[in-house]
Amino acid sequence: MNQSLKDALTGAFGDDVAKKANMKANPGNFFEDFHVGMEMVHATPKTVTEGDVALYTGLTGSRYALFSADRFAQDCGLEGAPVDPLLAFHVIFGKTVPDISLNAVANLGYGDGKFLGPVFPGDTLNSVSEVIGVKENSNGKTGVVYVRTTGINQNDEPVLSYVRWVMVNKRDVASPAPEAVLPDLPDAVAAEDLVRPIMQVEGYNPVLAGSPHFYEDYEIGEKIDHVDAFTVEEAEHQIATRLYQNTAKVHFNQHAQSQGRFGKRLIYGGVAISLARSIAFNGLANAAEIIAINAGTHCNPMFSGDTVYAWSEVLDKADLGDGLGALRLRIVATKDLPCADFPYKGEDGKYLPNVILDFDYWAAIPMKG
Repeated sequence: MNQSLKDALTGAFGDDVAKKANMKANPGNFFEDFHVGMEMVHATPKTVTEGDVALYTGLTGSRYALFSADRFAQDCGLEGAPVDPLLAFHVIFGKTVPDISLNAVANLGYGDGKFLGPVFPGDTLNSVSEVIGVKENSNGKTGVVYVRTTGINQNDEPVLSYVRWVMVNKRDVASPAPEAVLPDLPDAVAAEDLVRPIMQVEGYNPVLAGSPHFYEDYEIGEKIDHVDAFTVEEAEHQIATRLYQNTAKVHFNQHAQSQGRFGKRLIYGGVAISLARSIAFNGLANAAEIIAINAGTHCNPMFSGDTVYAWSEVLDKADLGDGLGALRLRIVATKDLPCADFPYKGEDGKYLPNVILDFDYWAAIPMKG
């Protein structure tokens, strides 16, 4: 094997696979395969089609007008309806799973995420990642890996950058622990670092958008119970996760998961994010476009048959200029428990069992004309 092929195998599949180049199937990376500075170019670019957008809408029930109607988007100065940023996020995330989280125990959190440019149907998305931190857990069986992933389009333009950290199994519990490296991440994306969407607000129609409430109508500290709810069916979450080409074993292999901790498949956490955002339309219809991810925690697992509720809290506000503002929002999603006056943490500070998502993000919203 020539050196360039060895290097490519090491970067894409980990050193163990590079040493065993006759192994045809990719077993995924284990904790000891990761090291700070490791770079990965993930396989399978994906062209996001109008069919993908329609299927995403069918699976999530999303009703944000900006992503639903070309004419509405064109009135806002766009070439047509852009792809919902969360669909782009899931596609970019899905590329990373075979290399980063195929052997994961849990996806622990997100941070420092910025949506850097719009994605339209017909755009092709690729993902690249760099390991920026590692820390073995005290049990010696698992470790936490921190990666920064960048999604780029067919013109090599970055459209998304975010950090996530994931708990990954070790291949050999006897392997020595690496030196712990923890990245220094901001608590939130600063307002001055937000990328203003290219939309113009002069032609924005709040009647068609579904809400009379603009930037000025929201107050810091305000909480909104979104009232609506979705029950997650087995077929829906399986199709959604396959749409994103996310291959994580815990979502698909019932034979293996029946012997595991929960005895059944877990629902991909991105399904909870998208359903919560879809539910948030009722109260935040004009805050359609996510422009940054400050933090996110999948607090407890979700399973088929669970019903998702959500409420939001306004954490901060920022003026993006030219009639567009941003709301920093925290959305909390629960399962099988309506959210009105719901305490999401116990006296010990831990999330209550019915809380499935705590997601902190910035969303763009027009100001009053």
